Amino acid sequence: MRPLPRTPSPSMQYAGFTLRNNLFVAPMAGVTDRPFRQLCKKLGAGVAVSEMVTSNSLLYGSAKTRRRAEHAGEADPISVQIAGADPAMMADAARYNADNGAQIIDINMGCPAKKVCNVMAGSALMQDEPLVARILEAVVAAVPGTPVTLKFRTGWNRDNRNAPTIARIAEASGIRAVAIHGRTRADQYTGNAEYDTIAEVKSLVKIPVIANGDITTPEKARYVLDYTGADGVMIGRAAQGRPWIFREIEHYLATGTLLPPPLVAEILQVCREHLGDLYAFYGEETGVRIARKHISWYTKGLVGSAAFRRTMNQLSDVREQLEAVDDFFGRLAEQDARLRYEELPQELAA
Repeated sequence: MRPLPRTPSPSMQYAGFTLRNNLFVAPMAGVTDRPFRQLCKKLGAGVAVSEMVTSNSLLYGSAKTRRRAEHAGEADPISVQIAGADPAMMADAARYNADNGAQIIDINMGCPAKKVCNVMAGSALMQDEPLVARILEAVVAAVPGTPVTLKFRTGWNRDNRNAPTIARIAEASGIRAVAIHGRTRADQYTGNAEYDTIAEVKSLVKIPVIANGDITTPEKARYVLDYTGADGVMIGRAAQGRPWIFREIEHYLATGTLLPPPLVAEILQVCREHLGDLYAFYGEETGVRIARKHISWYTKGLVGSAAFRRTMNQLSDVREQLEAVDDFFGRLAEQDARLRYEELPQELAA
């Protein structure tokens, strides 16, 4: 991929690393694999956190876990998220990942998924503050040369927004930075993120605080930073099919002006390189299947995309998939040089 424009922006000190900026890619299961992390970093993200890796050592030998722990060629810093509810197993998982290239260990206490919360991991842990402390202390002690960070939510329901308490526990346990999603576990991804709790946390701790939730535009990133006083912003769903959002936010934070929409030809180039990395990373059969959701995100809301996706999802090999992508974006380029949406993609509006 040809070099993309980069706007100079203030660097950030984070967990012992000097980052190009204060923009973070949120860990997302099934999304933030190595190809996606590398792409987001190329397009402006300072840090991209991996998909969560289970703390269950019995799964270390699985193909899925090996892929999630694969960081070859990835730009520093390499941040790996671990999930679990047992302090000893979490400590083992931290050591395993640090030994396999992780430069930052991130602990998941933010995932609201039932299969995670049903085993008292993810955001369900916020109900048990003493257990939170034991897990954090065990992980920090297990990897003394590796910084440990924490991602969590504002609370486990709206009547129990205990993020301030969790943040103080984290700081006392040696956690180097925290990221907070502006919803409770009970909220899942519904409703609007709230930032008052994040602002309160920022006022209480000295470690960096990263704000997460509903940050979908450069203007919203600026608003959240100003409102909460957070040190950085973390972006998840808004980067799906739109990884150039990091470049757009970086430019806006540095200059106060918006970049024009990307050229259709550039987006085709970004998409094609991403697909090539997916095929190489997963193998062609699995790569084609994984690529379908990314192609759907790249095309969501564009003119004629619904019919295109119905056809594309029936294709089963690399050649057909790439030809379909080339044809779709080629027809768009004939209509307009710049990317334009029929309406704001639903996942960006959520």
